[in-house]
Amino acid sequence: MVTLYQALTLILNVVWFVMIVHIIMSWLINFQVLNLRQPLVAQVWYGLNNLLEPVYGPVRRFLPNLSGIDLAPLVVFIIIIIAQQALRNNAGFFYGF
Repeated sequence: MVTLYQALTLILNVVWFVMIVHIIMSWLINFQVLNLRQPLVAQVWYGLNNLLEPVYGPVRRFLPNLSGIDLAPLVVFIIIIIAQQALRNNAGFFYGF
């Protein structure tokens, strides 16, 4: 059970890191620091989009359209924080009594 706890924690941390990279990269692209015409930048950007769209897509269906403001990453961050806190609070379940 300890391995399950560690695996879930690792998955949540990796998703957290990938989301941070995606958000920072989107800012750099919007402020024209990075250019999508560069092959490496485009490949990383589209790879991150393809990786995170299954996570963001269901959340976007429930959020209202705010004309250019995407709140899906914020909602997913909150869900990840809640899941991490729930794992920490119930760590005794994974380690046994």
